[in-house]
Amino acid sequence: MQARNLKPDWLWWAGRFHDDLVLSVSADGRVAEPGTLPDAPTVRLGGRALLPGLVNGHSHAFQRLLRGRTEFRSRERRDESFWTWRDRMYQVASVLEPEELYVASRQAFLEMALAGITSVGEFHYLHRARDGGAYRDPNELAKQVIRAAREVGLRIALLRVAYARPGHRQPIHSAQRRFIEPDAQAFLAAAEELAAWTARDRCISSGIAPHSVRAVPRDWLVELARWPRVIHMHVAEQSAEVAQCLEEHRRRPVELLDETGLLRPSFTAVHAIHLSEQEIDLLARSGACTCACPSTEASLGDGVMPADSLLRAGVPVSLGSDSQAAIDLLEEARKLEGHLRLARLARAVLDPGQGDPEGLARVLLECATRAGAHSLGTETGELRAGAPADFFTLDLSHPSVAGASKQNLLASIVFGAEKGAIREVAVQGKMIVQDGRHPAQEQIGVDFSKLCAKVFS
Repeated sequence: MQARNLKPDWLWWAGRFHDDLVLSVSADGRVAEPGTLPDAPTVRLGGRALLPGLVNGHSHAFQRLLRGRTEFRSRERRDESFWTWRDRMYQVASVLEPEELYVASRQAFLEMALAGITSVGEFHYLHRARDGGAYRDPNELAKQVIRAAREVGLRIALLRVAYARPGHRQPIHSAQRRFIEPDAQAFLAAAEELAAWTARDRCISSGIAPHSVRAVPRDWLVELARWPRVIHMHVAEQSAEVAQCLEEHRRRPVELLDETGLLRPSFTAVHAIHLSEQEIDLLARSGACTCACPSTEASLGDGVMPADSLLRAGVPVSLGSDSQAAIDLLEEARKLEGHLRLARLARAVLDPGQGDPEGLARVLLECATRAGAHSLGTETGELRAGAPADFFTLDLSHPSVAGASKQNLLASIVFGAEKGAIREVAVQGKMIVQDGRHPAQEQIGVDFSKLCAKVFS
């Protein structure tokens, strides 16, 4: 790749927009100090604002198949909840062959790229064949998901999920045979093999993800705490999960994780909705991160993450698309604040209160970028010298940001920009979206539509 200087109308650099700077990108796809590449060609990006790429901290890519197919109440049930939705998700998870998982994942990752997302943490729990048997390669399905992300052009952290059981004293659902592995040692061996395999590409990394306190017993948690790198886990997503944890362990979920040694700066508690004050304090003292997925949490009726209490305690809050009910990380940022406004009956709940008209927008941009990068253990999430050149541009003439000025440009983008305003997206300096289009999007859409027709016929 040729080194170049990119000159948008506005460049987000060092915490504010500048109209007199270029983004200098070296031949290896990294950001250089502005003005340090005088011999490189300059590419004018007129009418654009350029910002760091968004980081999606939590995704189940194959669940894109479910969009629009679970939004109803069945005749057999008086109510609908996470648990009834889960049954429908299991039906889809039980039928996908490796190539079909790739096709479904590629559609989700395409939509992420078009939304300005440059990095994704894929919480991956499909490991075994449809009949529950083992593939010759225990990471066959993980590698299909990685293949999909890299073909689209995204940076991916594959978070290999540990799933030991359906739950405390719970019978195994037939679809869960694809998730469950024989023991913690076998799981860790496969995770180590995947970590070695992903080292071949600087845009791929890996970690582990104990699914939840429901699906992973205490002895597994103790064993998995030996993992030295990134660890993610569903934590306190539903009140029933907290009740089950108290029944089995006489501890709340975060208390159990603290006792088993999992809490640390490289740990991320996904959802983290039903928390006590003591649990928030434990997360803060450990340096752990959290990840909110507001669209999915609303779709499933999970509840509202207490992001105000977490941020006040110093716990980073990142954002994810989770079930792919929607794929728009700026919208997730808006809903993080919006759900709190409904819960607290107040406005500007996450604003630090320093009189900065863009203070709240800065907080939410941080959640969508640097907090996500911290959670996934990547160098991305901000534009600075030496960091990968992962970024997106936004069309300043788009109706959703019309009338914005330097004084409120960030707030206009964070609170109003639609996905259609995003025009260019780059990962490691390489443009994967240009003028609002991905080169493979038509074929990806055709293949996905065929898969939907097959799965739901």
